[in-house]
Amino acid sequence: MKINTNYQNLKDNYLFAEIARRVNEYKANNPSADVISLGIGDVTLPLPAACVEAMEKASAEMGTTEGFRGYGPDHGYEFLSSAIQNYYKRFNVSLELKEIFVSDGAKSDVSNILDIFSADNTVLIPDPVYPVYLDTNIMDGRKIVFINANEENDFLPLPDKSIKADIIYICSPNNPTGAVYDREQLKAWVDYALDNKAVILYDAAYEAFISDPDLPHSIYEIDGAKKCAIELCSLSKIAGFTGTRCGYTIVPFDLKSGDISLNAMWLRRKGTKFNGVPYIIQRGAEAVFSDEGFKQCMQNIDYYMQNAKLIADALDELSIKYIGGKNSPYIWLKCPGGRKSWEFFDYLLNNANIVGTPGAGFGENGEGFFRLTSFGSRENIIKAVDRIKKLDF
Repeated sequence: MKINTNYQNLKDNYLFAEIARRVNEYKANNPSADVISLGIGDVTLPLPAACVEAMEKASAEMGTTEGFRGYGPDHGYEFLSSAIQNYYKRFNVSLELKEIFVSDGAKSDVSNILDIFSADNTVLIPDPVYPVYLDTNIMDGRKIVFINANEENDFLPLPDKSIKADIIYICSPNNPTGAVYDREQLKAWVDYALDNKAVILYDAAYEAFISDPDLPHSIYEIDGAKKCAIELCSLSKIAGFTGTRCGYTIVPFDLKSGDISLNAMWLRRKGTKFNGVPYIIQRGAEAVFSDEGFKQCMQNIDYYMQNAKLIADALDELSIKYIGGKNSPYIWLKCPGGRKSWEFFDYLLNNANIVGTPGAGFGENGEGFFRLTSFGSRENIIKAVDRIKKLDF
């Protein structure tokens, strides 16, 4: 037996393990402390009623001879693909039904999509970065090149023509920084990918948080993108499906390597390794895109974005620099007083009983920055903001 020794190159999941250790130690020493977490990337509001009702109805169907369903289609049920297809028409993006693949979430497909690419590709990843992009490529033994996202470029790096890459990761709105690419910036990346015969893996998990009408929700709003980009999206944030698990990946028919269709490759991979998202969950997902379901989803998103505004207003009042919080649920702030990320983590925990995420955990360029999230109750957000305002930075 031989193992994949690339796993030995992975670092321990230091970031969240260390956060948990420090928080648990603090709580043990301060049992009466009211600790508020603004570090989680998980939603907290209940599922939209329309989704719950759809899943209840689907559950009842499965208990009847007429309504029972076994294995579903490889792509996902057409009723859900059609709903997603219609959703993209909001952005003037036209998709074929069989370009849409239903999955159990963007995190799975961000990893699984790599099955159709050779391990000898060079991968371009921004720093700071969502850890899954990095770790999944380390597991496969690919060469990884980083592009700097930093304060100078507002954490929105543009292509460097001196770098040759085959697979490019873009996340917009970005996790962890909350930065969002505009059309001109995305066009630069599309042109770069076409020139290099590269593929963009475009993570659009947070697109529903975009309120600025001038900002793109999909990379396919950019000319040429269907020839060089795969888009991955999730219902985890738009509809609170973090525990329900459903998302989708778009692989256009125009995306090819020579004469080989990546759509056909992904369909073959899906049919071999995945039996699909449960019918009940797909009915709940379909309800997300109904008029009433979408209205309820946007009410939840508005709630989180009002939370984000409360945090952002407090930072403005304190003259603390940050990005995000306007078209994203994440606020990426520069640690006041020149503190390092973990130093600020300890300061915030000990002096305000607030937990956030040190930027250094997302890469070298995250040092000196800190991520706060708006996923929390209004009561806790208000309390946290009041505590932050009383700190002496």
